[in-house]
Amino acid sequence: MTGYSPSWLALREGADAAARAADLLVPLRAALPPDGPLVIWDLGCGTGSLGRWLSGRLRGPQHWILYDDDPVLLDLARANAYVTADGPPATIETRAGDLAGLRASDLVGASLVVASALLDVLTAAEIETVAAATGCPALLTLSVVGRVRLSPSEPLDAEFAAAFDAHQRRRGLLGPDAVTTAVKAFGGRGATVVTRPSPWRLGPGQAALTAEWLRGWVGAAVEQRPDLAPFADDYLGRRLAECAGGRLTVEVHHLDLLALPGGTS
Repeated sequence: MTGYSPSWLALREGADAAARAADLLVPLRAALPPDGPLVIWDLGCGTGSLGRWLSGRLRGPQHWILYDDDPVLLDLARANAYVTADGPPATIETRAGDLAGLRASDLVGASLVVASALLDVLTAAEIETVAAATGCPALLTLSVVGRVRLSPSEPLDAEFAAAFDAHQRRRGLLGPDAVTTAVKAFGGRGATVVTRPSPWRLGPGQAALTAEWLRGWVGAAVEQRPDLAPFADDYLGRRLAECAGGRLTVEVHHLDLLALPGGTS
């Protein structure tokens, strides 16, 4: 479902936490049921980083259902404690499954559906499946939107960025178009949909993450456009040297999306 390695998810967790649009929690809290335990589904949960961030920002008893198709990631997610804003730990269960098989009947009783860095690796049909199955508030975070800025800049930046975006759209995946599709899918079912920017801002303090992101970004670009291969090694070498020397900053733009069903906004 996500296709991410545990090491990559661990490396990005701090940047993800810093980037998420915390102001969306105000309308989210107002839309959640005031009584009884919250039942929260985390789709494509990975190692559970979103749950670790969000559980401590919501009050009251919480039961998290972690949903992913990778049993290794589910085992890692299950091993972590989620602590609520009130102090007691949340309860956790894991379920293995693919989004294509998700049904509204699965989410009966859900108080909230969440996901992180998921929408952009889905197809339009998969986003329609999520929207159709979700009858409660949904908080879908950190979807890329196809805007990257490196400083200092180089002429080749735009070439690699365009190739990377094309790679994200391969085989029908939505990539940078995912948020627009999700807004239409939830809005078409009567939900009030709000988006907020949630950019990574990576500087010298995130050099390890920046370097790993650069390798993946350039690698995906070359996979999509082999004509970039003759320039890739030198380009990547320069960028990694700048990163190691504390001279490179990178902004990777995302959007967070909050969908509130009719009557809860």
